[in-house]
Amino acid sequence: MSDKKKIKVIGAGLAGCEAAWQLANMGIEVELFEMKPKKFSPAHKSPDFAELVCSNSFRADGIYNAVGLLKEEMRKLGSLIMECADAVKVPAGGALAVDRDAFAKMVTDKIKSHPNISVIEEEVTQINTDEYTVIAAGPLASEGIAESILSLTGDTSLHFFDAAAPIVTFESIDMSKAFKAARYGKGGDDYINCPMNKEEYLAFREELVNAEAAQVHEGVENPKVFEGCMPIEIMAARGIDTMRYGPLKPVGLTNPHDQSRPYAVVQLRQDNGAGSMYNIVGFQTHLKFGEQKRVFGMIPGLENAEFVRYGVMHRNTYINSPELLTDKYNMKEFPKIYFAGQITGVEGYIESASSGLWAGVCAGCAVLEKPVSELTAKTAMGALAKYVSNPAVTDFQPMNVNFGIFEDLGVRIKDKREKAEKYAQRSFEELERVFE
Repeated sequence: MSDKKKIKVIGAGLAGCEAAWQLANMGIEVELFEMKPKKFSPAHKSPDFAELVCSNSFRADGIYNAVGLLKEEMRKLGSLIMECADAVKVPAGGALAVDRDAFAKMVTDKIKSHPNISVIEEEVTQINTDEYTVIAAGPLASEGIAESILSLTGDTSLHFFDAAAPIVTFESIDMSKAFKAARYGKGGDDYINCPMNKEEYLAFREELVNAEAAQVHEGVENPKVFEGCMPIEIMAARGIDTMRYGPLKPVGLTNPHDQSRPYAVVQLRQDNGAGSMYNIVGFQTHLKFGEQKRVFGMIPGLENAEFVRYGVMHRNTYINSPELLTDKYNMKEFPKIYFAGQITGVEGYIESASSGLWAGVCAGCAVLEKPVSELTAKTAMGALAKYVSNPAVTDFQPMNVNFGIFEDLGVRIKDKREKAEKYAQRSFEELERVFE
């Protein structure tokens, strides 16, 4: 019989897989519970772990923005998610985009082949507060585990609605109207661009605003939508030019067909390694499928687009972390219970994975009865942990990583690039201190 320490991880999404990986590499036996393939959430279709909704899930790369710095921190700490993402990336200019299927398969294979991880394919409906457990059930937690979480947290569960963009086949895009280019020439011809003149844009917006939406959630009116994943029809309704200052901004692009500067541009991003599928950038939506085909077919180049996935909208649940969690992601009342992922209120795949990494490290140290240093807001990973556990936060909302939640540098630096470099230098020094 093994004398290794044991821990449970619930959920094999990005956060759960990252937590399990960190724990297993610390020599701890991990029981990873995943209800797929026996049961699926409304947004998930694949039996593989770490399933993604869109190709550009990992956003900007490089250390000159907060999410890029977060990724680099994770690379330095041996992140499974970053190892797999870097191995299956696809062209996306300055962003890190991946082949979704290849990514999920690689994560799944690595998890299942780790000698310290046992995968248990069943839904968890009970939580034992006397057992070390990492709950990474995700924002679409099943009813069974959600009820157990509510029993732990009390009536402090919140929710918002999240949306996903549609995907079309490359061969159905009319390239006599569309063209390949990246804004300002950054990254080569990584995007397909569908240019609009003013008349086309105004007609498109009019139909978009008046299109029929699908039922979002039974019995719910005026759903609260996360600003970072705004449905395109809601964005359009906010003002005539709102989309032109968002995903349809025309800056940095010239139409090579006639050398004109478009009034608005819809961009499509490669969604798989083969380049056979493209995601309509920023077009998260909850319009009815027929309405999506009709209205999005007004976009020049997409008149005959073949949709391999329509946009969908689903309910995301998160806990009131500032009341419930410490900055190590464990519960104040039940310290053996850790949370990780979007259910904590960190928003975004990378942020979720990073919370799984830190929760896994902290839980592992607790199981092994080893001290763990404080991870301060001088790092991106620490800043997120501090944000979700800060009891002073009122009206708690999901948060993407950003420099605004970092500890202040203490000096005024006007140059953004220089300022980002200072953040990065300080972050790496802090990681060396914590993980020496």
